[in-house]
Amino acid sequence: MGKKAIRKRIESLLKRVREHELKIQNEKMKEPPDYGLIHHWEAEIAAFRVSIGRAEKRLKS
Repeated sequence: MGKKAIRKRIESLLKRVREHELKIQNEKMKEPPDYGLIHHWEAEIAAFRVSIGRAEKRLKS
């Protein structure tokens, strides 16, 4: 995977993180919020951040 593709992948993952953070924010405003769904999105955000870290490491090498 080339550096351009890696940068594009990082941008895509960052966009997904922002989308999930917005979903969490919106869900927390509901009465009652679905904490199972919030937990799911938080787990996905954590996985996205791991992938971002790996991609950034590949970009530096």
